Amino acid sequence: MTEVSKKVLYWAPRCLGLAFALYLSMFAMDVFGEGLGFWRTLFALFMHLIPVFVLLLVLALAWRWEWIGAAALAGAALVFLFNMPRHLSPHLRRSAALLIAGPAFVIAALFLVNWLKRAELHARR
Repeated sequence: MTEVSKKVLYWAPRCLGLAFALYLSMFAMDVFGEGLGFWRTLFALFMHLIPVFVLLLVLALAWRWEWIGAAALAGAALVFLFNMPRHLSPHLRRSAALLIAGPAFVIAALFLVNWLKRAELHARR
């Protein structure tokens, strides 16, 4: 494995995880259209951002222990898939699965590869 591919493999799940947290945080912006007062909007924003805070905590732990990122992100994606509202149309269910669970599975897989190749990736650090 070349040095460039080692660096890409090391940084890809970390950077994609941060980008995924930013992506998920965009879904919290709908609270600003609710017409709530300042404090209720602030509280609603905080509530909507709890999954992002949990993801950032998982990323902080996975930065050092990649297996945590692999297990937690794959588990979160599975929980999302199995707890999707049943009243959604099949098209919306597929879209939600691809847009939310898909990136989580990809990042989990990258953390898993990081963990499996840990000795090789950290050989010269």
